Amino acid sequence: MTDQAQAPEGEIPAKPTSASRTTLSHIMTGSDTNLLGTVHGGVIMKLVDDAAGAVAGRHSGGPAVTASMDEMVFLEPVRVGDLVHVRAQVNWTGRSSMEVGVRVMAERWNESTPAQQVGSAYLVFAAVDEDGKPRRVPEVVPETERDKRRYQEAQIRRTHRLARRRAIKDLREQRAAEGIDD
Repeated sequence: MTDQAQAPEGEIPAKPTSASRTTLSHIMTGSDTNLLGTVHGGVIMKLVDDAAGAVAGRHSGGPAVTASMDEMVFLEPVRVGDLVHVRAQVNWTGRSSMEVGVRVMAERWNESTPAQQVGSAYLVFAAVDEDGKPRRVPEVVPETERDKRRYQEAQIRRTHRLARRRAIKDLREQRAAEGIDD
């Protein structure tokens, strides 16, 4: 569905990728550092989750909770004084879940050099109602060729997540049937 106005009665109108895309920026300080003197990975992960959560809430029109984080990749260290930009967008939607892609960029606060990518992640959020039960989310409509590629890659990641979950469940059931108690 590509036109929000054409949603049938009772159906949630689809939303374009750009409708919920956002950037969260934060300057890194001494309180953000680890024992090596660079910014702690957990600080970056919190910023990633915050930005992704904002995007998921915007897209779904209400509360959304983090269900999983895939492929958090740290490409370069982040330093005190770096201005970090966390860019997030919905890549794919299911019935009540959404994959949010996040790119982490950093630049020196006092230099005019371009920001460089320092990390990326994919998170899955579930939209929930006031009782914490899953609720439907609008379909996401990719707008650009890059958005279409991200949508297709998200479908592949979902297939892999579900296959991995099923394989682990099967293995545990097999081990339990064999009397192996882990």
